[in-house]
Amino acid sequence: MLVSDLIILDKNTGIPIYQQIVQSVCFSIEKAILKNGDRIPSINEVCKLHHLSRDTVMTAYKQLQVKGLIASVPGKGYFVTSTETRREENVFLFFDELNAFKEILYNSFITALKGRASVDIYFHYFNKRIFKTIINENVNKYSTFVLMPVGFKGIKTVVDEIKNANIIVLDQLNPELNYPGVYQNFCKDMYNALTKGKSLLEKYSKLILVYPGGKEPEGQLIGFKKFCEHNKYTNEVVKKIGESDIKKGVVFIVFKDTDLVYLVKKIRDMNLLIGVDVGIISYNDTPLKEVVADGITTISTDFELMGKTLAKMVLNKINNRIENPSSLIIRKSL
Repeated sequence: MLVSDLIILDKNTGIPIYQQIVQSVCFSIEKAILKNGDRIPSINEVCKLHHLSRDTVMTAYKQLQVKGLIASVPGKGYFVTSTETRREENVFLFFDELNAFKEILYNSFITALKGRASVDIYFHYFNKRIFKTIINENVNKYSTFVLMPVGFKGIKTVVDEIKNANIIVLDQLNPELNYPGVYQNFCKDMYNALTKGKSLLEKYSKLILVYPGGKEPEGQLIGFKKFCEHNKYTNEVVKKIGESDIKKGVVFIVFKDTDLVYLVKKIRDMNLLIGVDVGIISYNDTPLKEVVADGITTISTDFELMGKTLAKMVLNKINNRIENPSSLIIRKSL
């Protein structure tokens, strides 16, 4: 296939030359002139035929890479890697880990996109080295990067290497990154949730926050301490639950589902009643928590809404920081 047959330009129109190159390649793909795996003309070939600067053609090819339509093979050239030209966005979605509530978020996000974007999902599992490596490997491959940077420090230089793409921070804002985002206000959410449940908490004599640290945002701990201080509640913060901690008159706030299961089993083994003798509040709601022990009270952001908001930001290029609402969902465990 001749370069002149694939790259057709009109320098008398108002359309930028680099954009015409992009349109020519997309047209050839849509008409099946170019198929998956086909080589496209090199940058030098296009420059020579149309008397263009290398920068102009390079800009066009970078856009095609960002759209996920072509890829560069060192020493061999550029090849077609996708024929899905009508999708508006090519999204790099970087989660910390996969769990039940992240699945709700993901499914909501995909549904709200309505097929207008392709999405590749990655996980860093709270490992900063993996976070940096995966970003470095994908810098020029996507039009939008959705990142969960959690509390990582020293990552700004890596994220700033992402050029010609939108960046959205998801779930937990990172002080190093000044980008748009959909986020939880963990301190406010914890404080407001406990305030909402204050009348139910009054039947208990002590609040215990099971806070392992590391993965959990510090804002949750700060919100808990503020609530207890302002309302003069006897309280304790522990890294893990001990059997001696489980007694009448105590409310536990837990983050890990393994801690929730342990509590439910131990309370029952001790012939105590959940929601009467011992209270339980779990963080992050899932359908399973509606039925466990006749219903577990949760503090949770609206993950379905977060997914919908994220999709709007991706498709409409929204550059704001949007706080996702959270609430106390009261069930029998309190």
